[in-house]
Formats: sequence, structure tokens, C-alpha cells
Amino acid sequence: MPTRAAGLSIAGVGRRLDETALLDAPVSRLRYVSGARREALVRMGVRCVHDLLLHVPHRYLDFTRVTTVEGSVVGQDATIFATVDEVTIKRPRPRLTIVELFLVDPTGVLRASFFGQPWLAEQFKVGDLLALSGSVGFSFGFKQMTSPFVEKVEEGRDQASLLRVLPVHPASEGLSANWLRRIMSAALADAGDQVDFLPASLCARHGLMGLGRALRETHFPRSLATARQAHRRLAFDELLCLQLTLRTRQALEQRGVRATRHDVNGPHLRALRAALPFALTPEQETAVADILGDMASGQPMNRLLLGDVGTGKTVVAALALAAARDTRSQAAMMAPTSVLARQYAEKVGPLLDAAGVSWTLITGSTPAAERADAEERVARGETCVVFGTTALISDALTFCRLTLVVIDEQHRFGVNQRVALRRKGAAADLLAMTATPIPRTLALSLYGDLDCSRIATRPRAGAGVTTHGIAPESLDVAWGAVREACDAGRQAYVICPLVDEADDGSELDDVPASQRSAARQVHAATTTARDLARGALRGLSVGLLHGRMDAAQKERAMEEFRSGRIAVLVSTTVVEVGVDVPGATVMVVLDADRFGLATLHQLRGRVGRGETPGVAYLCCAARKGSPARRRLAALEGSSDGFELAELDLRLRHEGEVLGYRQSGGVSLRIADLAGDADLVAAAHEDARVIAAEDPALQDALHAPLALEAHRRFGAYFGEVERAWEG
Repeated sequence: MPTRAAGLSIAGVGRRLDETALLDAPVSRLRYVSGARREALVRMGVRCVHDLLLHVPHRYLDFTRVTTVEGSVVGQDATIFATVDEVTIKRPRPRLTIVELFLVDPTGVLRASFFGQPWLAEQFKVGDLLALSGSVGFSFGFKQMTSPFVEKVEEGRDQASLLRVLPVHPASEGLSANWLRRIMSAALADAGDQVDFLPASLCARHGLMGLGRALRETHFPRSLATARQAHRRLAFDELLCLQLTLRTRQALEQRGVRATRHDVNGPHLRALRAALPFALTPEQETAVADILGDMASGQPMNRLLLGDVGTGKTVVAALALAAARDTRSQAAMMAPTSVLARQYAEKVGPLLDAAGVSWTLITGSTPAAERADAEERVARGETCVVFGTTALISDALTFCRLTLVVIDEQHRFGVNQRVALRRKGAAADLLAMTATPIPRTLALSLYGDLDCSRIATRPRAGAGVTTHGIAPESLDVAWGAVREACDAGRQAYVICPLVDEADDGSELDDVPASQRSAARQVHAATTTARDLARGALRGLSVGLLHGRMDAAQKERAMEEFRSGRIAVLVSTTVVEVGVDVPGATVMVVLDADRFGLATLHQLRGRVGRGETPGVAYLCCAARKGSPARRRLAALEGSSDGFELAELDLRLRHEGEVLGYRQSGGVSLRIADLAGDADLVAAAHEDARVIAAEDPALQDALHAPLALEAHRRFGAYFGEVERAWEG
């Protein structure tokens, strides 16, 4: 008989350790995985056993609640067992194939239609018993299902054996859902009883399942209720691992360094305050107090300043820049575009001049001789503040004493870019800013290592903007408004999703195809500018701006628009952030369904910034009641960016809300930030406590957590990965 300790056999411990060790093995170690099935898994990002176990179902079919054809309710989901009575295949137009199955049960006839799957005509035969699950409709005298989930009941198999909750895992070409379930069953048998990396105290505190049970109930649940409980455990794991990775990165960055204690009541800061032509709002004053308090603390600042369009984040940052001058040190302010960097220099520069703070601007378009001179003055410490783009992280630029880094629209930079700039100074304070409204749960989860300050109220509201959703056939109304505004001496934007017609749309905001309209043609800025100049807006000066233009071309286009030489600027979303042209009062967004709520809210914030009210026309071909139309309706009814951001998070995945292709690749696979808000807050607090006690997760109790966090997120943060691997 095996020796027992604490109720667990030594043999059992050894088995669990063996199963845990298998997690990092290639997925080809599992049964049924070879050749085409291995390649299909790799295409889905499943390379090791650990990846497979976290490849969770995206939905479940409840076969425990079966009804009949007669008992099914039109407009509701149903599961029905019925026998194939007829199989037909139709081709209403080239490249479109529809397979129709007529099925019968003792109570009636059901028609099931499948689009673009001609092989189903061969797969199902008259007399086959099928289990179907989907939404019930009614057409041409029959109850029907369109593209339902369907599973063949093999001969001799009792229907009762199908009365279960069936997981539907994300599959791909070359790997069916049935094969994926078979492979998953093998993985659970071989590695499902692994060592639980989560401390038992956390499981008990939050009422979470053990890891082994959670994996089994996720992939093969006994009921929808247990599937939900399992999801909570796996979602908490993911959120906690991300939080710990972020905090470990912060601890590693600050290890062995002493931050500068900034002078936050010096003469330059007081002079800048006196130079302001307005008084700060209470929210701005609170944000300034937060930031200056961090800068004076002697601990490296890690703060995120959230503020909707026009809330005055720039002036708050300017006061921090002045504090660097009072400390006889330097500051860098990095913007995502040369247009925005130059705009900051033009707005903040005069204030710094008035306060006696030297500054310069360095972008990719800065002439070589001018740039070399600026870099030399920065290196000697003669220039205090440097505005710029990613040109600031160039090896050619060195600082004499960099103690403050301000990064605007920080989610548009990769992790390594942010770190590279900060490392140009010893323990430099970091102030990240964004005008993109971020839901609280998203801020806590993805920026959990940052303290947050928020400004919600605009100091100067401007005349405001009215938003209208319109159909393509009503565009004449929008073009009429553009022409009327330009005739009155004002200006307009026209926004397009694509740069040119050759684009495949891969650079669009990640709005899922299911939430877009079915319009075949998507507007491109280059052709739209040409067509408008020749057609609807003939006689008006039409300019063009997009991200593929070089820095000098962009700046020239924006300068011509600011000066009024261009009346209508046709652009991509390069104008989304920070661009300020008070004379612009009309915006037309074409194919608005291709953009998320946050982007559309940012875009419309470009008009109505002066004394004349603005109007935004959001054009899309989506049907009434569609997700795209619901987004547009929300914009018509609300001007609160944070309220819209919360709605955006409910309508879309969090990775789509911020566009992680630009933010370093971190995304969540399991947690639903809209539905798991309580878990986000719990994981944030638990990570804070753990990191305070054990910043690098070196304690034996936390070693399993460190390994799991490394598996999931270490590769996104190079310094964390190297430290954990070491």
C-alpha cells in the first residue's frame, strides 16, 4: 500500500507531477495528433499540450433539453431529433450552394438549410437520424433551421447517450469539431490532473473550482451551470497571471534603482501655472496632484491618465514637464504620429517658453542637420523637454538626465517601444495618457501595474457635435452639409476605412465580420478624394491624408487644412487622435460599421471644437437591428465616451476594442471583461497583495504561479521571460 501524507498518496503526487510536466510537450505527443491534424492545431495557435487545454469551447449546445418539431417555438433555440426524409442541393447563383434537408419526427416536418457546404449532400442520407440544434424559423409553411449544429446519431446508439451538454470548440479546416473533442479527451486523460498552481487560499476566498475539475467541466461539462463555474476559475487564472506578469515587469524595471524625487513646487512650475490663460478644473487639479505626488515620492511613477476628447490632459502633462525642469533634469513626450507630436510642440511649447523651459521637436521628418543639432543639445543637457515620435527611441538620441517619460495614446505603441524610451533614463517616471475611453475592467486588467487618474469633464465644451446615422442612399444630405459649411468658410473631414482599393482590409479596426454590413465595396481614401473632387464636391479644394504618406507629406496636408487652403480633408483614422482644427464643423464617416464605438467617438470629436456646432454623418449599409446599427444608435444617443466604451466592450471582444495589433499582442483568450468584472477586480487586488510581498514571485508558494504566468504571457515581455527562465 502506498505511503500517504496529508491524505494524498506518494504515487498520486508522482502522477500529478508527471502530468504537469507534460504541459510543455508538443501537442503531437497526444493520441490522434499527427500530420494534418497537428498542422491544423498549429494554425490555431495550439503548439503544446498547455495550449490545447486552454483552447476552450466558444459555445455549448444543450442537448439535455430536447423538444419536438411541433413543440419548438419560432424565434427560440431548440434541440430536435429527427430523421432525414429528403436531401436536395440548390445553386441559385454561381459559387453559392445550398443544401436542404427535410427531416421528420412523429410530430411534423423540419427544413434545415446549409450554405456553402456542398459536401453535406453526400454526408447525410435518407433515413439518417440527426440531432440538430439552432434557432427555429418559419418559411413557406415549414419550421426551419438555418445552418444549425448537426450531429449524426450512429446506428445502434441510444438517443439518451446524446442527452448532454455538447461543447463546440473553435475548429479549423482539416480538424472537425468531433476530432477536436476526441483529442481534447485524450489530453485530459494524460494531463488533466496536473498540479494546481493557484494557492488554495485564493480558491477558497473566491469559491473557485480546483484546476483539474475546472478543465474537465469546461471541455465536457455535466451541465451549463458547471460550465459557467469552470469558466470563472479559468478566467480568474488568466486575469491573475496577466496582472502578475505586469507587476513582475514593473518590479524588474525598478530593481536596484532609485527614482528621482522631483521638485514639485519650483519656480518653473509656478511660472507655467501663471502663464495658463485659464484656471484648471477640479478634476485636472486632482490629476495634477496625483502625478506630482508620484514624482515627489522617490518611487518610480507608473500612472495612466485617462481623459475623454477635449478634457485637457495636455496641460496636466505640461505641469509635469515643468517639474522636471525644476529638478534640473529632462523629460520626453512621445506621440504616435508626427502630426500629433508637432501639434503638442505648437500648443505646449509657448507655455514652456513662458515658464523658461527649453524644448525641441524630433520626428522622422526633422531635417538631418537640424536633428543632429537638437540631439547634441539634448545630450549636453541644454534642452529640457523633447517632443517627438518613435524617433525618440533612436540610438542616436541620448539624454543627459532623463527623469520623466510621457507617452500619449500609449496603447498605440508596442511594449518594447515604451520600455526602450523609459530606459534612456535611470528609473524615469512614466506618465501614460490616452484619450481613447477605456472601460474600468479593461484598464484594471491590461494596465493593472499602473495607477489611474481620470478626467471626465471638459473644461471648454465647445459647441458640441450632433451625430446622425445614415444609409448610403442618403449621402447627398451629407455632401450638401459639407458644401454648405465650406461655403460659409468652414471645413469638413471625410473618413474612409482603407487607403486604396487594393487593400484587403487587414488594417481596419477589428470589428468582426458578423458585425459589419454586407456591402461589397469598402471606401478607400485615395479614390474617394479623387471622386469627390470630380463629383459631389466639385469646386471645393479636397486634400488627402493617410498613414502611408511620409511624415513631411502628412505635416504638409495638415498645415494646408489648418490654414484653410484645403476645405475638405479625406483621411483614414490617422486624424482620430488629438488633431485640432477649430474651423472643421462637418464629418462624414464612410463604412462606419467598420469601426468600433471608441474610434467613431474619437473621430467625431474632431468637429464642433470651436464656437460653431459640429455634425457627424455615420454612413453604413447595415440593416436595422444589426450590431452595427446598434453601435450607431448608441453614438446618436450619447456623448459620454466612457459610457460608450463600456457598451463597446459588451458588443465586441476586448482585443478588438483597443486593436492589439498596435499594442504589443497581449490579448485574453478566456476572460470576458464585460461579464467577469468582479473577477477582474479580484485578480487586480490579489496580484497587488502578492506582488507587494513577493515582487519577482520567487517564494516557493508562488513558484507554480510564476511558471503558469510565464507560459501564458512571458513571451510578451522579454525582460520577464528572461528573468523567469533564469
